[in-house]
Amino acid sequence: MSAIAATADGHGHDAADHTASAYHDSLLRSPVFLGMVMFIGSEIMLFGSFFTAFFFVRFSHAEYPYDPNHLFEIPKSTTGVNTAILVASSFTMHWALVSIRRGKRFGLIAGLALTLIMGLTFLGLQMREYHSLGFVPSDGAFSTTFFALTGLHGLHVFVGATLLAIGLLRACRGHYSPDEHLGLEVTGLYWHFVDVVWVFLYTVVYLL
Repeated sequence: MSAIAATADGHGHDAADHTASAYHDSLLRSPVFLGMVMFIGSEIMLFGSFFTAFFFVRFSHAEYPYDPNHLFEIPKSTTGVNTAILVASSFTMHWALVSIRRGKRFGLIAGLALTLIMGLTFLGLQMREYHSLGFVPSDGAFSTTFFALTGLHGLHVFVGATLLAIGLLRACRGHYSPDEHLGLEVTGLYWHFVDVVWVFLYTVVYLL
């Protein structure tokens, strides 16, 4: 009997694993998902060009940030809080995706709502940071690269927040199912990319 039960249990796990692998296989073959992967690849190159300009300015001076006419003070601690908020939003986004895969609509809606709120909070705090800085983009090479990098990332966060708002609205209207939620998968992939870029940006620009 135990052997039969073990065999049956094994078949159950095999069926579940087969279903999950079949779903992910279809996801990886989706032209929409692959299109997002290629788009993110192009965005990596875009950010790479901006980081190249930043590193050039960074290592062109022994003292950094350097400008004889301006004093640059970067708010590391407050931006660290903002970083924690954005990183936390990746977990709520993951929660939303796991919930819809399991057919749990409450987790989907709550996860999307929390992710959107944290994304908008990040943008609000970044705007507040811009207002409190003692320099503007025209104050030299450092300020130009600083605003270019953080502003480019902020634009991507805004795009991600727009996608989240659309997804949340559709979820509240009863859209999406465990088998039909490709738009959320694409949005989640984009959001995680935005978070990873910011962690690297915060480490390089603010901490180092």
